[in-house]
Amino acid sequence: MSRAAGSEESWRGTSRTPFWLDHPDRPPQRGSLDRNVRADLAVVGGGYTGLWTALLAKERDPDRDVVLLEAASIGWAASGRNGGFCAASLTHGPANGLDRFADEFDTLEQLGRDNLAGLVADVERLGIDCDLEATGELSVATEDYQVADLREAAELGHGRFLDRDEVRAEVASPTYRAGLWDPEGCVILHPGKLAWGLARAADERGVRIYEGTPVRGIKRERDGLRLATKDCSVTARQVALGTNAFPSLLRRVRPYVVPVYDYALMTEPLRDSQLAEIGWRNRQGIGDSANQFHYYRLTADNRILFGGYDAVYHFGKKISPSLDHRAETFDLLADHFAETFPQLDGLGFSHAWGGVIDVCSRFCAFFGTAHGGQTAYATGYTGLGVGATRFGADVMLDLLAGEETERTATELVRSKPMPFPPEPLAYAGVQLTRASLAQADLDQGRRNLWLRTLDRLGLGFDS
Repeated sequence: MSRAAGSEESWRGTSRTPFWLDHPDRPPQRGSLDRNVRADLAVVGGGYTGLWTALLAKERDPDRDVVLLEAASIGWAASGRNGGFCAASLTHGPANGLDRFADEFDTLEQLGRDNLAGLVADVERLGIDCDLEATGELSVATEDYQVADLREAAELGHGRFLDRDEVRAEVASPTYRAGLWDPEGCVILHPGKLAWGLARAADERGVRIYEGTPVRGIKRERDGLRLATKDCSVTARQVALGTNAFPSLLRRVRPYVVPVYDYALMTEPLRDSQLAEIGWRNRQGIGDSANQFHYYRLTADNRILFGGYDAVYHFGKKISPSLDHRAETFDLLADHFAETFPQLDGLGFSHAWGGVIDVCSRFCAFFGTAHGGQTAYATGYTGLGVGATRFGADVMLDLLAGEETERTATELVRSKPMPFPPEPLAYAGVQLTRASLAQADLDQGRRNLWLRTLDRLGLGFDS
């Protein structure tokens, strides 16, 4: 039984299964590959990137023979562990986009809006019941120095500025100083249901999906690209890689991505009286404006997901199920939840979990090809991939077709981020950056010499 939110170790006794995957509608796992097969297109990865790629490939060409290989089960990694914020932005927000792609920012914003509209239309057309709500997103200032940034964003047309009284009328938290409400740039949804629905739609269109089938290598041979699994292989004319945080089958891509762990808590359902205490009638997804930021939203049954703040990198790019749970982070999140909503004292937590996301140095996805254009990849979404993965799937299919489209003509697609250095420099750099961002949050946002240096190199980041 869960304990009261905000009490010491209040998350103890919760389920450690991600809430989104702990659902009676979760489909049984499909069988693994048990024989050698051939295909026109082989997709590696059963998260959003791979699922959208397989599905859109069949919709572009129903006669294309598509195979999807997933190491574990559909949606079990980041696609089933995220907060369910599905944003229009392809650049991890306007500030990051303006800093890195100023000359084409308007184009990228329009492509992002078109992508989100297409995703919403696809969900309806395909009959995917994923609790999608067009709520928009509310960015909140929890320190006075953050207010000016929200006001400036509003002046640039990125939402409506809310003063202290207005934002607290939307959501009653004593921590709020101001807000920025973008009513159209984000929808919220159930991540697990989206993944399962995409897999079902792909099945119905003839995609052959094999779960429990890790791919161990890729090799170019005379008759195509050979993907080796434990006991079998797939030979395909083309390959699309959607492995994201996990080590790429292309060694050249690995230095560009580091796996970072993110964590979340889920409350028990709120009673009507509790929901009335905090307002939240418009049900926006919420993110605060600190460098170490929180994100939170309501579920369809009026629980509150509360996540973020800690972003943990482990030496040597370590990924392990043992890292999905971190007591010190869950304690912090429980304390921060109590500070955000003190009127919910006594509300229990039901689930606590973590998972790994694919981070690159420019904080938004990058793309490319290998094997003479026969292999394409999209990775580096840095935690904002629920919507952007659909765009990434279209980019990969464009690249595999050898087509120059409005998407592939952008600098976003044509350029690469700066690679991370090898260990121990990568670990030292990440830890120094984390400590510096935390200090900036305590010092009215002032960025120290290390952060200012990263800014000059085009590597700086704040939320």
